[in-house]
Amino acid sequence: MRYNERELLSLARQPAEKAAEIRMSVPKKGSVLKKRLVKLVVNFLFYFRTDEAEPIGALLLEHCRITKEEENVFSISFIEEPERKYCFECASEEQCQEWVEALKRASYEFLRRSLIFYRNEIQKMTGKDPLEQYGISEEARFQLGTHQQ
Repeated sequence: MRYNERELLSLARQPAEKAAEIRMSVPKKGSVLKKRLVKLVVNFLFYFRTDEAEPIGALLLEHCRITKEEENVFSISFIEEPERKYCFECASEEQCQEWVEALKRASYEFLRRSLIFYRNEIQKMTGKDPLEQYGISEEARFQLGTHQQ
């Protein structure tokens, strides 16, 4: 996926679907958990130092695995790079579960499956493909059983 830094910063300033200060570690040797402001916007997870307005990093929630590790800990790893694993420690079990669910709903794969499900439901009810009016009904990414890289 291509994007430029200005677009990414603009997206980071948008209202978050979910945001909190939680402890986080990045996939570097010797990395320790540090308090970060973590902000979910569409399918990007931005993380900030708690005293700064600009993000220090962003994770695109595509081809990733969100895993509950321990009671208050979850991780995000990437299918094509399993060693690239980010860990997050929440204040409670409930907060951890809320983050896991929100992140799974924000992933590209979940959004794609939802679009296909609702497309099929609308087609059953109306007899028309709702994507046809946009000229995209035949695109592979909107078909069952295919996956665009």
